[in-house]
Amino acid sequence: MRSRYTAYTLGHEHYLRATWHPAHRPDSLNLAEDGATKWLGLEIKACRSIDASHATVEFVARYKIGGRAYRLHETSRFVLEDGRWLYTDGDIHPK
Repeated sequence: MRSRYTAYTLGHEHYLRATWHPAHRPDSLNLAEDGATKWLGLEIKACRSIDASHATVEFVARYKIGGRAYRLHETSRFVLEDGRWLYTDGDIHPK
């Protein structure tokens, strides 16, 4: 999760796509169009192992766009394939 957050902060779309499960991966992320986002921090709230190949990570990512602060609170799902954890999807927590 931390490496994916860092990839978002640096605009590394290739890494994000490489760590996204192919069945759930979007065609494009358009991070270049998202240049106005300033990422401020990541807090990992919880990590849970579901079984040997499935896990969740609950996190809060803080960011600003145009001087206005936002937060993304999500529980992400990951699957282990070929020795690599891949992001599948997540649930956004309401404020």
